Amino acid sequence: MDYKLQNKRALVTGSTSGIGFAIAKLLIQEGATVIINGRTEQTISKAISSLKEGNPNAAVTGIVADFSDKDSVTKLIDSIHDIDILINNVGIFTSQSFTETSDEDWYKLLEVNVMSGVRLSRVLLPMMIRKGWGRVIFISSECSELVPEDLIAYSMTKSAIQTISRGLAQTTKGTATTVNTIMPGSTLSEGAERFLHQQALKGNTTQQEVADDFFKNTRTSSLIGRFTSTEEIAQAAVYLASPISSATNGAIIKAEGGST
Repeated sequence: MDYKLQNKRALVTGSTSGIGFAIAKLLIQEGATVIINGRTEQTISKAISSLKEGNPNAAVTGIVADFSDKDSVTKLIDSIHDIDILINNVGIFTSQSFTETSDEDWYKLLEVNVMSGVRLSRVLLPMMIRKGWGRVIFISSECSELVPEDLIAYSMTKSAIQTISRGLAQTTKGTATTVNTIMPGSTLSEGAERFLHQQALKGNTTQQEVADDFFKNTRTSSLIGRFTSTEEIAQAAVYLASPISSATNGAIIKAEGGST
């Protein structure tokens, strides 16, 4: 399918691995010019090399930015121009009880998960509206509705970006720019694979058995009963990033396997 993304310029935050990397890869395949982002030159270089495997002419560059550092974000913003598509994907989480979650933990989650998208959208969204076309996409989580007790602070940030996304969409009324959110479910990213591997070693079992147990006893509301792939989330993101999604604005697209 032609997503009509040739000559579009995209910035994908937190994109050296996981969902962000999968989104960047698919955008490149569809002809977009992509700027990826990571916290170090090393991770960016590794990701770019991987993205160029089999496609040495892939239009991809990288920018270092640590979204827990406001000055680092300011430098990123100052270095980018003429962005058509902004994917606010960067995010962190801490798994701990509510009473163990310190003020510093809350503020760091807010800084990275929420303020990253706020600061970038504040600059880039008006540019898109003035230019006459643009796409802003926030990556949320099923936790925004499920709210696991060990992820209360993280879940709050994901609820917050859904509110921000809807509010920003209101400002695009009557334009060709849209703002939407994707809600992934439990996704088989590198972090999830490490977790499955560690749990399998600990329980002297297989990763598949650990995954099956997770959906049988923990994520029981899932209708598909499995982890989604990063590529499945990327497909939703690339649709929303494309001109063919012109009738979708202010929406939350659920790609969480029916868990909510």
